Amino acid sequence: MATTKLNNLFSLLKDKKAWLALFAGLALTFGYAPFNVWPLTFIAIALACYVTDTPSPRKAAKYGFIFGFAWFSLGISWVHVSIAQYGGLPLPISLLLMALLCAYLALYPMLAFTLASRFVNKPWQRIAMLIVGFAVFEWLRGKLLTGFPWLSFGYTLTDSPLNTLAPLIGEFGLTLLCILVGGCIYYSWKKPRAKPALLMASCLLLLFSTDMLLDKPKHSDKHISTLLVQGNIQQSLRWEPEQFWPTMSKYRDMTRPHWHDVDLVLWPEAAIPEIEDFANAFLIDLDKAAAFNNTALITGIPDYQLNSKTVYNTLIVLGKRHEEDEQGHYQYLHPNRYQKHQLLPIGEFVPFESILRPLAPLFDLAMSSFTRGERIQHNLVANSLHILPAICYEIAFSELVRDNFTKQSDILFTVSNDAWFGDSHGPHQHMQIARMRALELQRPLLRATNNGITGVYDPISQQQLTIAQFTSDVLKTEVQLISGYSFFSQYGQKPIWLIVALLAVAVAVSRAKAYFLSRFEQDLL
Repeated sequence: MATTKLNNLFSLLKDKKAWLALFAGLALTFGYAPFNVWPLTFIAIALACYVTDTPSPRKAAKYGFIFGFAWFSLGISWVHVSIAQYGGLPLPISLLLMALLCAYLALYPMLAFTLASRFVNKPWQRIAMLIVGFAVFEWLRGKLLTGFPWLSFGYTLTDSPLNTLAPLIGEFGLTLLCILVGGCIYYSWKKPRAKPALLMASCLLLLFSTDMLLDKPKHSDKHISTLLVQGNIQQSLRWEPEQFWPTMSKYRDMTRPHWHDVDLVLWPEAAIPEIEDFANAFLIDLDKAAAFNNTALITGIPDYQLNSKTVYNTLIVLGKRHEEDEQGHYQYLHPNRYQKHQLLPIGEFVPFESILRPLAPLFDLAMSSFTRGERIQHNLVANSLHILPAICYEIAFSELVRDNFTKQSDILFTVSNDAWFGDSHGPHQHMQIARMRALELQRPLLRATNNGITGVYDPISQQQLTIAQFTSDVLKTEVQLISGYSFFSQYGQKPIWLIVALLAVAVAVSRAKAYFLSRFEQDLL
């Protein structure tokens, strides 16, 4: 048995397609922020189509798994920064946990390539089934075990010319467009007579023509002045009780010089680390200061409700809610708040906690017992602005954010604390994901974080202003609001799923037709 396993290992090392799958998966990382070499996505997918171009489902699964494992191993390597630094585990164990996570995530692209391996005889059928397979399995990746939709292909197009299609088809549609383009590139090399380039050009022409026919959101005449505050509090100090007051004082003092000339002040996730009910005096003073200066403040704060023994990761509004307000109206549990719905496993809740918590510090982090808020909540109202909120990890869930969008939503606001991930590419990917949400919904993005990347992004001009990472600083800027609604904000992913269903039906009809013709010819003979 040992000899057989050794021979299998040697054969894998000599397998050129396995190495090519590994290379393609690793290369994908450089398509995302901060590298943004977006054409690599099409090349990597084309290479993946090549290595999985086999009628053997087993071989397609093997190469698809290698591709997926490499894709996630390098792409989310920033996760290991938090595990290694704060998990309290030996390095071999932390690496094993990362390997298990990447192996799990690799199952989804593996299954998509395996499904398509049954249609390799006709290029159009295989490309169609790759699109169908990735649609289904990427959707499942964003749902199962609370979901992890990070690193979808579409995010690589955030800064590409194709990003103009985001308000039409969203990131989900852009992901499937990447599959189409990558598949057509491969078959243009393998079977040019199949005219895959013509298919790709026709689809792109149809999409851009549709986009041109639609009314697009435009800048309105209204401008607001905003102040984003980045405190740069060390992660090791954030939840130390003796550091609560210094942290709260720092944010207040950084804000104080700017109270009088801004419409909206934004602090990051849990900028106030003290439990809301215990910080009542501090919050009332902030509320009065904001209202006196005709502005509003939105801040993150943990809310531990003693009666129900539940704790929420919360955003609250202080100061003016409406322009006509002459004073603040803060009181504990006022309804102008947002409670995070999509919680981060391990970081914000621990599955099977009675078993896992005693095992290692990784499973017993501070503030890892949050309760989930409602999926659909009212927008925050601050100084007569309707603000669509998302806390940290939630911004990666496109449909969750869109489902909370209303016709009154003026601004997309997200907060985060990426100090967990150090100087890695994780925070850059996070900002890229947030900008994609702004492109989809065509609303200005305001993003406040503890240590970066804090910034403002305009999805029409595609201009971005940011504060340097790992600095204590403020970003004061004018934001021009946008009127009108994108196609995606109105219909979400429904049109894309309709196209996916039509592709599946087209392949099924074609296969059925071929089958019955074959049986008919046999009967004639």
